Formats: sequence, structure tokens, C-alpha cells
Amino acid sequence: MPRMETPTANFTHHFLIAMPNMVDPHFTRTLTYIAEHNEQGALGIIVNRPIDMTLASLFERIEVPLEAAGFAAQPVYFGGPVQTDRGFVLHRPLGEWHSTLKVTDEIGLTSSRDVLQAIGAGGEPRDVIVTLGYAGWAAGQLEQELLDNAWLTVPADLEIVFELPPEERLVAAMQKLGIDFTNLSDVAGHA
Repeated sequence: MPRMETPTANFTHHFLIAMPNMVDPHFTRTLTYIAEHNEQGALGIIVNRPIDMTLASLFERIEVPLEAAGFAAQPVYFGGPVQTDRGFVLHRPLGEWHSTLKVTDEIGLTSSRDVLQAIGAGGEPRDVIVTLGYAGWAAGQLEQELLDNAWLTVPADLEIVFELPPEERLVAAMQKLGIDFTNLSDVAGHA
């Protein structure tokens, strides 16, 4: 009898919307952008949880001049519980940096200092979300969490990430699914 392959989905460049029953406090009411999803696992950053730090204070702390206008007051985000002492920059356009994960032809996730230096000196890339930490899933872990109804998924919309204030991003992603977050139940089932 031939072996049946389990169909797999690739959630790269998708949002994960935490369901109301999410028990992990790191992810309660979060919107996570998935930058990579493959057979080895998944990597993403939370895009709606600013921390009490601005780009101006981060740049000062890492001793990178921030001369470009329009960035100083932008918040730094809690990107997830993995490597919270390390910075990650979700940016558009993609550009060419030392350590960039190409998500699409338009967007990248960079963990090298050169992208911060370019932002500070010349204001490019213009669209950025700077996080401390990221969210990571081992092989099969995200798929299991999806089966357990921990997350909803929807294709990512860069306007939500880069154009809306952080407090509006989760609601906007839910609206792409036609769902009001307040109407979601703590209990879900499978048909």
C-alpha cells in the first residue's frame, strides 16, 4: 500500500493571530508575522507588542548614531521569547545586509548591525519594525499548535505592519478574516 503523505502548508509571510484561549503569556492577544516556515520549523516576530523603549534609546544604548529624521520616537517591540537580548529588524524594501532572511522580494528580516547603521545614517530602509527577540517553533510544533486551535492564520498585509499603530494591528488582521475578536470563543472545534 502506498504511503500517504500529510499535506503541509507554508505560513511564510502570514500572520498568526493568537486565539483567546492562548495560555502562554508571551503570546496572549498577539499578532505574529511569520518570516520563515519550512520542514525545520518556523520563525516569526510579534508586531503588536511595543516595549518601553524607543529607537532613539536603543540606538544610544548600542552606540549607533541616529541622525535620520522620523525614527527616534518609534517603539521597539517584544518580538518573542527567544533571544530577547538580540535585535531583529523587519524591513521593506529587502535591501542587502550581512544577515538577512529574505521573506519575499519586498521584505526581509535582518539581525545584523549594518541595517541599524543604515537607518541611523540615511533613513533606509524606511519601513521598519525593530524587535528584541523572536518567536520560534521546532519542526512540526506550529502545525500542532494550529491543530490545537491556538492560532488563526491569514496572509500578511504589509500595510497593517507598517502603516497602522500597534494597537490596531491585531483587529485589522482579524478583519481580513471577517472576524471580530470580541466574538471569538475560547473553545474551537474541527469539522
